[in-house]
Amino acid sequence: MRNYSEDIDLLCIAVDSSIRDALAQIDKNRHGIVLAVDPERRLLATLTDGDLRRALLAGKGLDQPLGPVVAAKGSHPPITATLGGEHAHFIALMREHTIRQLPLLDREGRVAGLATAEDLLPDHVLPLQAVIMAGGFGKRLRPLTDALPKPMLPVGDKPMLELIINQLRDAGIHKVNVTTHFAPEKITEYFGDGSTFGVDLHYVPEDAPLGTAGALQLLSGKDEPLLVINGDILTQVDFRAMRAYHQEHGAVITVGVRQFEFQVPYGVVESDGVNVKSIQEKPVLNFFINAGIYLLEPSVHDYIVDGDRLDMTELIDRLVAKGQTVVSFPIVEYWLDIGRHADYEQAQQDMQSGKYRAS
Repeated sequence: MRNYSEDIDLLCIAVDSSIRDALAQIDKNRHGIVLAVDPERRLLATLTDGDLRRALLAGKGLDQPLGPVVAAKGSHPPITATLGGEHAHFIALMREHTIRQLPLLDREGRVAGLATAEDLLPDHVLPLQAVIMAGGFGKRLRPLTDALPKPMLPVGDKPMLELIINQLRDAGIHKVNVTTHFAPEKITEYFGDGSTFGVDLHYVPEDAPLGTAGALQLLSGKDEPLLVINGDILTQVDFRAMRAYHQEHGAVITVGVRQFEFQVPYGVVESDGVNVKSIQEKPVLNFFINAGIYLLEPSVHDYIVDGDRLDMTELIDRLVAKGQTVVSFPIVEYWLDIGRHADYEQAQQDMQSGKYRAS
């Protein structure tokens, strides 16, 4: 039987802590939630991984305090149960309120533990398979990619593709598809059927490049949600958190996004006709950019025509135009798109320094 009180120090957080602190705490406790408490350890609010990522999308900064996020939760008290209660009662509460984490309180009303759906409802999690896009030519990385697919370039002592596969395996994703086009034998000879790497590996050869979305129609199984990741992405994003976020929003596609800052090197003049209204000196602009990681429901296959080239951005445009739910998932963990020589050199440095931690 699980000891529900084993992670108390990692579960609780003070409201004057930052959003960054809370996300780091979630990364450590691996439960997708932190519990905001007062100095007596009485529960003020539950803050899920999704709550914090939505705060970032709403314009909150990583270093802003949790207080406004707690306030935004409203006056409704969190759903809780008493430590030592019946498991059947815990399950009933989770199902009734559609929650995956249930704070447990002691007789004095203080936080004493946490029950999770993963503990009590292991079969509740939807099956999930992954698709790694590895068919590109990697032209911007030539001559390194003259004879080698870009995902097979080593970072440290392992190919990028192996690092991605290891991360998927560690997240509990064991059915992995790899799309191939350029020099596919370099990939197939190294990985085989995937058993040596702890996954069930399937290859999806593209006779002609079909785009990130078009290649999905070549998959043999189309009845499970798909995690799609570009083969040149190094990241430590929590795939379990992304899946929970996706389900919580009832999305057909969840798009991983990354905050990007750009400082304009000049003063920006705002005018109303010929009249100057203001001048901002070298303003910093913030954007969310596409991070090359997507979670898709099986229904998206209905929007892809067999044999047609289709990029993921085009598929997303189609779904949005049809009124389907497409949501953003901010990635705050390590993330690097290795598209240029400078990016590849950065990856090597991050691996050596420990900034990127391989599985």
